[in-house]
Amino acid sequence: MDLEKVSQYLEFIEIEKGLSENTINAYRRDLSAFVDYYADTPLENITKHSLNNYIIYLRENNLNPRSVVRKIASLRGYFKWLNANGFIKNNPAETIEQPKLPKRLPKVMTLSEIKEILNADLNTEEALIVELLYGCGLRVSELVNLKISDIDTKSKYVKCFGKGSKERIVPFGKKAKEALINYFRTRDINILKNNLKNPDKLFIKTTGKYITRQDVYNFIHKQGQKIHKNISPHTLRHTFATHLLENGADLRVVQELLGHSDVSTTQLYTHITKKRLKDVYFAINNMS
Repeated sequence: MDLEKVSQYLEFIEIEKGLSENTINAYRRDLSAFVDYYADTPLENITKHSLNNYIIYLRENNLNPRSVVRKIASLRGYFKWLNANGFIKNNPAETIEQPKLPKRLPKVMTLSEIKEILNADLNTEEALIVELLYGCGLRVSELVNLKISDIDTKSKYVKCFGKGSKERIVPFGKKAKEALINYFRTRDINILKNNLKNPDKLFIKTTGKYITRQDVYNFIHKQGQKIHKNISPHTLRHTFATHLLENGADLRVVQELLGHSDVSTTQLYTHITKKRLKDVYFAINNMS
């Protein structure tokens, strides 16, 4: 096998499905590793038995179960495309079973922990990052790709593009509006300082470069250390959804705000709220 067909497939899913750069890179890694494993085997000789042997190999090398599931999904999509385009007569991945993983409840923060971070000594950029991740439930990729034209401070909403370039509108509150106005002053200084012409993205660092996903991850991780909690940008998104449901928001509304295509994904947060209620109930009863 060679990587020529893999390159064609990646081009297809990038153009036709509008997947993000990070997703494309994950597919590339998964499929390149598979091609390397069967480097001396012609594509047409790959069978269901071949795929099962590869899956066994992954598990024997102590690969994270979630990573195994993702790699199987990559292979299924790839071989389906190969079959549909006539590169192979039969699809050996068609009946490969996708292991079911136990649902893990996402880690969430308390309101006091959010306030503790916001009340810390944050600069205008950092304060806005927290407000948009928590106050709007944005994904980190959505955050770093925000443009000035995506923000409407008067009507208080942000337009973002989620998975598959799906557009959604998310409202924000008074605190986020204040954070935006404060940040714009800093941003203007950075633009003048670096002589930038026609800057489009919202977040511009003092160096004149755009903020990256890793910048946001590093910043949020440091904030977590201050409250003795291991958190990521997605933790704030989980917290956003959980707090909305705990305060009576409709599940379908939360689904729309998060940009979930299937409400079953959003339903996971109802389990969190039930667990938190149970924990509070038993904590109170143990004190009495």
